[in-house]
Amino acid sequence: MTIELTQEDRQQAIASIERYFREERDEKIGNLTAGAMLGFFLEEIGPSIYNRGVLDAQEKIQARVAEVDFEVHEAEFGYWKKFERAAKGKR
Repeated sequence: MTIELTQEDRQQAIASIERYFREERDEKIGNLTAGAMLGFFLEEIGPSIYNRGVLDAQEKIQARVAEVDFEVHEAEFGYWKKFERAAKGKR
C-alpha cells in the first residue's frame, strides 16, 4: 500500500525537512532533495508507522468490544428472582 499525502501535507513536510537540515545540521538542501527524502521515508518507513497505527487501533477496538458485554449485559430470567428476594426480606 502506497502512503499518499495531500498536496498541502506534502508541502509542509518538505518545508519541515528543509528547516531541519538548515537549523539542526547547518546544511541547506533544496526543495527537490527534501521531496526525494520525503518520498524515501514514506516508502521505506511509512508502512511500519502505518501498520503500528492499525495495530494500535485494533487493540483499542478489541478492548472496547470486550467491555461491551459488561456495559450492556442484562441478567436473564430475573422476573421470579425479584419476588424471591422480596420474600426473603420479609422473613
